[in-house]
Amino acid sequence: MKRKVGYTWRLREVMAQHQIFTATELVPLLRERGIDLSASQVHRLVSGTPERLSLQVMAALCDILSCTPADLVDTTAENAGVRKTATDNLPAPPANVAKLRPRAARILPDA
Repeated sequence: MKRKVGYTWRLREVMAQHQIFTATELVPLLRERGIDLSASQVHRLVSGTPERLSLQVMAALCDILSCTPADLVDTTAENAGVRKTATDNLPAPPANVAKLRPRAARILPDA
């Protein structure tokens, strides 16, 4: 059985719990910890869901917000349905199918 995994990025919620409401407030706090990101990069980090994130940035965010990575990322996993192919429900072809061949056409001249 295949599993489908996903995650929810909760940085904005955790920031709000710590009275930090804008990405620009986060920029100097990250710089204090050696993370030099532009305001637009931090804005994308706060407003979007990152596909990749360095562990240094994650550690800095956890330090700033006094939280763990599990507080910032909520993971989900569920069983993915098995995809059926078009041949799953078709009956098996008869054994003598190979013997069935069309007859050659015979073309007669017009009289």
